[in-house]
Amino acid sequence: MSQTTYERESTTGGHAGALLFAATLLFYLVTLTPFIDLSAADANAAATAKSNTINQVIYLTLTVALWLTVFASPARHLVARPRGLLIVLLLWFGLVSAFSAQPDIALKRVFLATLTIVNGSVLLLLPRSERQFAGMLTLCCLGALGLAYAGVALMPQLAIHQANEVREPMNAGLWRGHFAHKNVAAAAMVVISFAGLYLFGTGRRIVGAAMVLLAIVFLTRTGGKSAALALPGILAIAWVFERWRAMRMPMVILGIAAVNILTIGCSISPAMRELVGQLGIDPSFTNRTDIWKIGAAAATDNPLTGYGFQLFWQTDAMVHKGGAAASWAFAAFNGHNAYLDMAITTGLPGLALTLVLLVWLPLRDIARAEATANDPVLTRFFVRIWLYGILVACVESLFFQSGSLIWFMLVVAIFGLHLQANAHEIREPANHRRSMEPVHV
Repeated sequence: MSQTTYERESTTGGHAGALLFAATLLFYLVTLTPFIDLSAADANAAATAKSNTINQVIYLTLTVALWLTVFASPARHLVARPRGLLIVLLLWFGLVSAFSAQPDIALKRVFLATLTIVNGSVLLLLPRSERQFAGMLTLCCLGALGLAYAGVALMPQLAIHQANEVREPMNAGLWRGHFAHKNVAAAAMVVISFAGLYLFGTGRRIVGAAMVLLAIVFLTRTGGKSAALALPGILAIAWVFERWRAMRMPMVILGIAAVNILTIGCSISPAMRELVGQLGIDPSFTNRTDIWKIGAAAATDNPLTGYGFQLFWQTDAMVHKGGAAASWAFAAFNGHNAYLDMAITTGLPGLALTLVLLVWLPLRDIARAEATANDPVLTRFFVRIWLYGILVACVESLFFQSGSLIWFMLVVAIFGLHLQANAHEIREPANHRRSMEPVHV
């Protein structure tokens, strides 16, 4: 089994890098506010107040540590590539935010999004070897699973949704572990399942199989239907994706377009709603169509610059807008569609740049990665996470969401695919460290 890592010197601190890798991943897998009491009247406000200051301090501390570690390494030129596209993307986000109704809030969010992107690109440069990468990944995922199961066994009132919860008492009995919501837990279990399959594919069969089994069992108890369907669906799509290369671009691009036309189309077209209903699918997509109708109108009202990065939803103007029948949709936390939200908040140019970064570049890098001698199992791991992220984005707003595990792992996967495509493995004797030397392109 070959070792796979990316070019860096041991002088940057192998153990320190591994610990920093684990701390960063656990920041998203466990969070700083596990086991939130959702039965408290002010559960959301309390959680927000508690986490704001602590999250900011810890997050900035992690960021400083990540940057100092990687910038002391000769691998620093591999951070946040391709930089040209990222600079243009973030400058556009900043520009539309500067001229928005609340530039201070929007620009702060652009800054946080920038940190997350850079941090995600740094993460894979921290481990000294594939063995260390797999070891830290195993510890983090098993730690998150252990904490989730321990919560269900020892603190069920905080790890299982209860009937006395303020916002969603209908979720009573569904598992959430240490996560804030069953859907968040379900998405995390999908990612952990991918990690287990990666470990299984590299020969770590016992721990990999155990991780997948534990994650799937927990996933089924969360009641997260979208995630439960997505796991086998993504594995099937990834299997086809890997074997029929000619199908890749149409499968991804037309797939994203078709799902968005189908879902958002139901919010504006009675004919589309009737067609979807005849297929046995809920044409409201659990009441998301009311939100999408508002979002589609907003996107067409301001198609060039949008309303400012991550601004439109939950602003005072939106919360207090609309009639009684639609007021709940106007008060939505987000558009429940990442592509629609990018069009609303950054305009069509922002959406186009996002599609280039998240869809087109990975497609190109996957093809290039297969032409290298790099470990295909690692590439497959990144591809599964990437497919899951870009497809679930059709029904969830996850792009550029600071603190989101799925967004952070999507960022890691995208940069991982870029490294797989633009670096090659240097094979050395087994008692020597192997590294990835960058191919300058």
